[in-house]
Amino acid sequence: MEDILAHESELLGLVKEYLDFAEFEDTLKTFSKECKIKGKPLSKTAGGSLRDSKSLIIQRDLVAAFDSGDQKVFFDLWEEHIPSSIRAGDSLAQKLEFYLHIHFAIYLLKHSMGRPDKEELDERISYFKTYLETKGAALSQTTEFLPFYALPFVPNPMVHPSFKELFQDSWTPELKLKLEKFLALIFKASNTPKLLTLYKENGQSNKEMLQQLHQQLVEAERRSMTYLKRYNKIQADYHNLIGVTAELVDSLEATVSGKMITPEYLQSVCVRLFSNQMRQSLAHSVDFTRPGTASTMLRASLAPAKLKDVPLLPSLDYEKLKKDLTLGSDRLKAFLLQALRWRLTTSHPGEQRETVLQAYISNDLLDCHSHSQRGVLQLLHSRSEVVRQYMARLINAFASLAEGRLYLAQSTKVLRMLEERLKEEDKDIITRENVLGALQKFSLRRPLQTAMIRDGLIFWLIDILKDPDCLSDYTLEYSVALLMNLCLRSAGKNMCAKVAGLVLKVLSDLLGHENHEIQPYVNGALYSILSIPSIREEARAMGMEDILRCFIKEGNAEMIRQIEFIIKQLNSEELLDGVLESDDDEDEDDEEDHDTMEADLDKDELIQPQLGELSGEKLLTTEYLGF
Repeated sequence: MEDILAHESELLGLVKEYLDFAEFEDTLKTFSKECKIKGKPLSKTAGGSLRDSKSLIIQRDLVAAFDSGDQKVFFDLWEEHIPSSIRAGDSLAQKLEFYLHIHFAIYLLKHSMGRPDKEELDERISYFKTYLETKGAALSQTTEFLPFYALPFVPNPMVHPSFKELFQDSWTPELKLKLEKFLALIFKASNTPKLLTLYKENGQSNKEMLQQLHQQLVEAERRSMTYLKRYNKIQADYHNLIGVTAELVDSLEATVSGKMITPEYLQSVCVRLFSNQMRQSLAHSVDFTRPGTASTMLRASLAPAKLKDVPLLPSLDYEKLKKDLTLGSDRLKAFLLQALRWRLTTSHPGEQRETVLQAYISNDLLDCHSHSQRGVLQLLHSRSEVVRQYMARLINAFASLAEGRLYLAQSTKVLRMLEERLKEEDKDIITRENVLGALQKFSLRRPLQTAMIRDGLIFWLIDILKDPDCLSDYTLEYSVALLMNLCLRSAGKNMCAKVAGLVLKVLSDLLGHENHEIQPYVNGALYSILSIPSIREEARAMGMEDILRCFIKEGNAEMIRQIEFIIKQLNSEELLDGVLESDDDEDEDDEEDHDTMEADLDKDELIQPQLGELSGEKLLTTEYLGF
């Protein structure tokens, strides 16, 4: 009671302020009269005037930072005092913020006496580039802003015709006027009562907390799946080791009775112990006539690798390269595409490879940000089969690396071109394989997943998988993996529900395919789509449980475990919460898939004979070195 009395005057003042705002005139008169009769003092809420004074100070500080070019101070104030709902949802605020980033990026170019400080200019350009790749990416589909996405990559924007208006004397004052009008609108002296403000802030805070908790839950589930994969791999290695150990003990017992151990037996044991990468060459590298050779190799395979000093590759003249890729002969284009791919795939993982990839991206090698009808990306539609093939292989190499995927996924332009090529390419199997491989790697990113589902790619995949025996192993594995990734999304599952009978038949047929590499993907797709009640009903009608139980009798322990989960899903009567939807944060791709893609990059094929004996790699180092 004492607490209430201590704040009674302020509480009554808040009620009076709200009644006045809502224009409850008669109620307000009665309320004021009754407070006076009861001797209850009404405080004059100074909240509005204090807020007005604070707003004016914030506006003045923002405009001062704009005038002085103090980028950090401005955007700290901007993010602190402009509500996130307005910055993210209001198109006017988004456009203004885009131009403000341009203002600070070119500030030194417009206001420096003489040549600007290079380090500070590079820092500003880098800050602008980061904005374009994150918050600013939403405006990449707007024609008004598209030319400015090339600004960080232009050596001298002041003389570039696309940016002429930015350096006119009227541009900055006009932007400043827009900023002042926007701030006045946001911070205008309003009569919004403090009681209403408290209610809104409390509701928004709860909403944001729920969103944050949901995001944390999704992230925890993703990590759980990753750790589960690692645990299963470790468990499989453990079982393999126990099996090898038991056989070796049996062999030792046999030697006591005089039975000899053959070199072939030792070789088979070593093959089971070594990693997949070493198995093929093991038979040629281990000398079983010398005791200790196999054990030495095994110990060496477990020893930590020593870091080697790898020199960086010389830079290239990318302007000349891109010109010849668009205007040169088909033979020259094929050589250059080959050489650029080899430069990436044969580079040492680590700093050398990262430097090569960053050089490609910073110079927009594939013209992903260009809207020219003759850009490098248009080589995907070249009349030459060889050029199309090597362009597809280069894109697949880009997509094998996380930074490469981020570069290609800036807009859906690359995705659309790959989808067109996938559906049109019926002459060159290698081209289609590489396009399919790139799309499968793209499917790790949520926005691209959404676009693929919307474009009906699931139907194309189901159609091609109806006859798996006509497909190469690469096409089969990547098609099924891509289908599974798309089926993890609710939109993908709903798309499958439209042709539930066909999808279930195709997947059940694939369960018995001789290529065992596809089994986890088939199981994953089945488990996911069976969370839809209509698909479960269709599956029960076709006797899916009996089909699955046939494979339980023949499968290994992991296969049996997965099928048991599928049967449980099939017999459930409600949606299961365990179906994890795929995520796409800006810097995260699935860790396990990322490792696989790096290996896929290193297994790049040699160029085909029709290009002749001249090496495109030699051509790069003799004709296109940058100085």
